[in-house]
Formats: sequence, C-alpha cells, structure tokens
Amino acid sequence: MGKMQAAIVDPSAPGHLAIHDVETPVPIRNEALVKVAAVSMNQGEVRYARQWEPGHPIGWDLAGFIEQPAADGSGPKEGTRVVAHVNTGAWAEYAAVPTHSMAELPDHVFFEQAATLPVAGLTALHVLEKGTGLLGRNVLVTGASGGVGLFASQLAKLMGANVVAMIRREEHRDIVMKSGADDVIVTQDGRGAGEYGPYRLIAESVGGRVLTHCLEHLDEGGICVSFGNSSQQETSFDAWTLLRTGRAQLYGFTLFRELGLEPASVGLARLVRLVGDRKLHPRITVEEPMQRVGEVAQDLMDRKIPGKAVLRWWI
Repeated sequence: MGKMQAAIVDPSAPGHLAIHDVETPVPIRNEALVKVAAVSMNQGEVRYARQWEPGHPIGWDLAGFIEQPAADGSGPKEGTRVVAHVNTGAWAEYAAVPTHSMAELPDHVFFEQAATLPVAGLTALHVLEKGTGLLGRNVLVTGASGGVGLFASQLAKLMGANVVAMIRREEHRDIVMKSGADDVIVTQDGRGAGEYGPYRLIAESVGGRVLTHCLEHLDEGGICVSFGNSSQQETSFDAWTLLRTGRAQLYGFTLFRELGLEPASVGLARLVRLVGDRKLHPRITVEEPMQRVGEVAQDLMDRKIPGKAVLRWWI
C-alpha cells in the first residue's frame, strides 16, 4: 500500500516522538489491516521512547475499521469497527493486528472510549481477577488517578468491593471519587494505608516506599499485585510482613505475559460490553490530534495527565 504516517521514536522531538512517513504494514495470514481512528497513550510506551533507537514504531492501543480482513478467514469482515492491542506500531494510520488481539465494537461505543481499553483496561481487569472473594472486602488501588487505577476502581466496585484509592495530589480526589472510590488517601509514600485496611487485594503500581508501606496491611489470604514502578524507586520490605499475615501473596504482573494465557480478544470483549452497557466509563482527560503526540507524551511523563490521553487520526 506504499507509505503512511506513523508516530516513531525521534530523539530530537518533544517526548522523543514525532510523525514520519513509513511503510504501510503487510499483514500475515492471521492478521487484519486496521485503519486507525484513535489511540491511547500509556506510561510504558512514553518511557520506552527514551530508550529505543530512532525510527522504532510505538503504540499498544488502537481503535478503528477493518480495512483488509485476515487472509485465513478468522476475525471480522471489512468495515467492522474494532478495538485492538498490538505489541507495537499502534500509533499509525494503519496497523496489522492479529485477530486474537481484537474485539468488535458496537456503534454506540466511540472509538475514543474504546482506545483506552487495551492496556489500561485489560491490566485492571486481570489484576483484579488475581483476587478472590472481593465482595464486601477492602481493595486498595495505588496510583488511582492514572488510567489503570481509574479502571481498577470502577471494576472493583462492580465486583462488590469497598474501594480505597491512593493518590499523590489532592486535586485528583474528585476524579477518583467519581470512578467508584469509597475512601481516598492522599500520600507521597504510602503511609496512611492502614486507616482503611486490611485489604483483600492491593492493586499496586507505584513501587518504592508506597509498596513497602502497603504490604503491611494485607489481610490474611490477601494478595498484592505489583504491576508497575512509577516512582522508579527500589523497594525493600521485611519478609516477616507477609509471613506474619498468613497466606498473603506478592504477585509480579506483566500484561504481555498474562495475554499469553488468555488472548486480548476475550478481555476486550468483556470490557467493551461493560462500556456499551454504561457500567464502565473511560476517563479521558486529554484528547488531541496525533500530530501533538510528542507534547502529550511529555505531559504524561511529567505526570500532568490524570486518567487517559487519547490521540485521533481522523473521524
């Protein structure tokens, strides 16, 4: 198909990202070619942009139309609206997507909403499902004003949990309360978590001192799922903290490994259904044209964006 525009790593640009002309991907037999309408941005991608070589493609989350169905007959037909997760290259006009990594979109779910679901929504879903017996129990979500945190708070509430949101800034209290939090802790280092504990599940993304202090408040049989280290700090804790609690677990979570056990299409279909039924509400706080990818990436790195940032090619 010739050339297309895509966001790629460019160390000379803001956020180390810029739009350039690149070759349009050629799908293999189990991939469909998707014309991308909207994408969303995650902390992981913008960090990697500072490490990868110039010209590296980027992006995990996308929503758009099937331009060319998969040659093996799997997946949706031409023109179908879809949301998808890819290993890289989502921030482009076209993306080659394995059919097991996409889900169909009903007309009443907007592309912008859907684009927030692949990494943030799937992470929140799989993290929470590491817990058991959440109904009526306390769940702590750290980094609760971020994309994953806001989804995790809503999903935990749908599961019947009492949701405690931990944030760094008082000005983010309203957004986490609107996403289902029953109680809010404002702290830089995780102190104060004990006020609302113990916790059946801790969805933890900050690391460092926050993880250290939160582990002290796991309930017997509880689990702390660590899926990030936004503080970029080393974590140390007394192992007796877990041993004394009894049957408590610390689980290291990486979405890409979890998707090796269950394809993205399964979780995405569940999340899309919840959005379509208005039970799950993506919190989009920044919506910009793709041409501003570098500036938005820099703002995300500087923690100026709560919720999700969405970029649009066309619609």
